[in-house]
Amino acid sequence: MANTKIEMERKIPVGISSCLLGQEVRYNGGHKRSRYCQDVLADCFEFEPFCPEMAIGLGVPREPIRLVGEADEKPRALGTVDSSIDVTEPLLQSGYDLASKRSHLRGYILMKGSPSCGMERVKVYHPNGMPNTADSGIFVRALREANPALPLEEEARLNDAVLRDNFIARVFAYDDWKTSVEADPSYHNLIQFHSRQKYLLMAHHYQGYRELGRFLAESHELPLEQAMNEYILGFMQHMTHRATRKTHTNVLMHMLGYMKKSLDTETKQELLANIEEYRLGTVPLVAPLVLLKHYLKRYGGDYICEQTYLNPYPHQLGLRNYI
Repeated sequence: MANTKIEMERKIPVGISSCLLGQEVRYNGGHKRSRYCQDVLADCFEFEPFCPEMAIGLGVPREPIRLVGEADEKPRALGTVDSSIDVTEPLLQSGYDLASKRSHLRGYILMKGSPSCGMERVKVYHPNGMPNTADSGIFVRALREANPALPLEEEARLNDAVLRDNFIARVFAYDDWKTSVEADPSYHNLIQFHSRQKYLLMAHHYQGYRELGRFLAESHELPLEQAMNEYILGFMQHMTHRATRKTHTNVLMHMLGYMKKSLDTETKQELLANIEEYRLGTVPLVAPLVLLKHYLKRYGGDYICEQTYLNPYPHQLGLRNYI
């Protein structure tokens, strides 16, 4: 993980469950402070804490709530002791309200297992108290519905190197969209966004890369607002796919192809050997990338050198040292 402080001209606004920043808002008056969020990600993200339970007027300490019902029937949030306490509708409204009032957010980090904020695998119980199935939290359900493009992730899942890379790459890509396309809408800016995000998208979902390319070829027939909305929903959905060594290798080979006429045989073989070591799992992604970027600076054109795949987020985060 990051070893040096990251200096950014502008931090990216990201929502976060308040308890993860050390705020004592849990039902028992405790917190779940995340060192990674506060000590590392806070260098790049301007965190905006929010606790749905506190927002709807539940105090601290308070009776815990849990999800009750069937997952396919949208479970309700009820008190664990007094089941007449039903805060489902207020929690849903808090999700809709946050999506509306904080549309500037580029992502959201959530508390695992919470009946309000849990992204997935939140326990759902039968009315008799026996475990039943699993679902997402009530607040998250509304947040997803109101803004399906918003990158979401649970703090505990950020311990997984691939999921960590995936989420942070999505946040930075969504920030690029917000600042370069949404803030200045035009077909030109839409095409330019896709052009520089192409290889990052290819690494996450090759089929999605092809689908959006075909979509943009015909997008001028649509009203601009519709074209933008359909594109970004598709782009962010495709980006949720996890990049693998196989998909990264495919992208590295494509990028190498842009220099094949400029490189001598020895250099080409060195790069191919480095990429193969990565494919086989011998070295992390950063190894072939450092070498590739070195030669791209000398022989690559503007198009390939401007690909966000090369620097999807600050290198000081060190994320590609672990994938």
